[in-house]
Formats: sequence, C-alpha cells, structure tokens
Amino acid sequence: MSPFAAEFLGTMLLILMGGGVVANAILTGTKGNGGGWIVITVGWALGVFIGVTVAAPFSGAHLNPAVTLALALNGSFPWANVGMFVLAQLLGAMLGAGLVWLFYRDHFAATADKDAKLAVFCTAPAIRTLSTSFLCEAVGTFVLVYAILHVASPVLDGPNGDAVMVGMGSLGAIPVTLIVLAIGLSLGGPTGYAINPARDLGPRIMHALLPIPAKRNSDWTYAWVPVVAPLVGSAIAVLLTGIFG
Repeated sequence: MSPFAAEFLGTMLLILMGGGVVANAILTGTKGNGGGWIVITVGWALGVFIGVTVAAPFSGAHLNPAVTLALALNGSFPWANVGMFVLAQLLGAMLGAGLVWLFYRDHFAATADKDAKLAVFCTAPAIRTLSTSFLCEAVGTFVLVYAILHVASPVLDGPNGDAVMVGMGSLGAIPVTLIVLAIGLSLGGPTGYAINPARDLGPRIMHALLPIPAKRNSDWTYAWVPVVAPLVGSAIAVLLTGIFG
C-alpha cells in the first residue's frame, strides 16, 4: 500500500468510527442513543487505534495534518510530502463522514435537533468564546503532539549488552489511543476536541454537501478555529521539544 493510500484509508477509518460513535450516541432512535460523553471519547480513541493500526506499516499513521506538520518541523518527515499527506487525510475524512451519513441517514431524518446533526460531523464550542476555544484546541493538540514525540519504543538488552529496539506490532497504536482518550476526557468539554484539522474540516465540508433533511448551516464562522489552533499547538510542541528534549 502506498503512503498516500495508507493515510487516506487510516483517516477514513478514524472518522468512520469517531463520527459513527457520535451519531450512535446523539441521533434519534439509535441503539446507543443517550450513550454520553464517556462512550463518545472511548469510541474516538478506539477509532484512532484502528486507523493507526492499519496505516502505520505504510505511512507512519499521521492521520492528522498537525502531526504531519510536527514531524516536518522536527526534520523527521520531508516537506515535499506534506501536501500529499494532508490531502490524503482530508479526503479520507470526507469519505468517512459520508459513510457515517449513509449508515445513519434514517436517524438524521428522524432527528429534529439541527445542532446534533452538525455535531456528528464536526466540533463546536459549548460556550461560544473564540479565544477560549482557540486556546483549548491549541493546548489539546500540544498535549497530543508533545506526548507523541516522547513515546519511546521498548528496549531490551542484547546478548552482548547492546540495546535492542523491540517492535510492538499493532500494540504500538495503544500509546496514541490512550493520549487521545485522556485529551477527550480532560480537555474535550469546551470544544469537542478536534485536535486535528482534517478531522474537523473534511466532515464539515460533507455536512455542507450532503442532502441531510432540515440541517442548519455548517458554522463556517467557527471552522477556522479547529484548523488553525491545532497547527499552532503542534508547532509549539515541536519548539518546546527542541528546547527541553
């Protein structure tokens, strides 16, 4: 599988699982209606696990323009490939959101709450203070990227006393899964924790395009926050990693 295809597929699976758990928890008439915030945050974290597991062997499983930016800034990813990865992530997010709509279209039609319909696709502030929302998204992404940059692979002592790096296989996706779960539980309340420009923008575009009955506008006045703030938080994480290690 090519790196582009891996980023596309991994991000699609991430949004399919993440958007799917939101739809199941908040749309009318679903089996999981009323599931609540814990169900949503766990569902998103497990979506990350699935996406990373599938994409990691082929692309490193960025699945997030903020992660791609961080790796390019610290010199571990070529700038020439940044645009390709971001495009794959955005298109994958759009397809994942489209599939969520397809599977839950009857429940979208049965749901009267227009804000709930939008929430399946993208984030919105619980209390609309843009400065606070920007700061929360930036800090949440800072935590994500800073932690990812410090995840260490297990090391064993070799027969000659040399350190031997040990691969974890699919279990390597567990650290980022737990990081995303922690961010959602602790910092997700004010904004819904996009912490990923593609995760928010791709599905928001699909909300605007899809024939969802009685939908509201796609809240483009807020849409810049979950795009710009994660990129700022990512850059700060790289900067502080360079200073403090």
